[in-house]
Amino acid sequence: MEESRIEKRLKKQIELLGGKALKFVSPGMSGVPDRIVLLPQGKIIFVELKAPGKKLRALQEYRAKELRNLGFRVECIDSTEGINKLVEKIR
Repeated sequence: MEESRIEKRLKKQIELLGGKALKFVSPGMSGVPDRIVLLPQGKIIFVELKAPGKKLRALQEYRAKELRNLGFRVECIDSTEGINKLVEKIR
């Protein structure tokens, strides 16, 4: 499955939970996660989406670690199964 299809499915599933999966772009700062997921009650999850089997680049791992050190949750998803697992954790 292509990364773009995984991204569309994530957006749809998050919206069904009453949240938003916004495209996250930070000019001047490469390697940030693809989506910032905003959920009811102020919960925020950063999500990096990958094609199946693809791994994070070193800079993406560094940015994820930075966000985690600030107390944010960061997920890397490369399949619809990964989306389903995330949705189950959120519920």
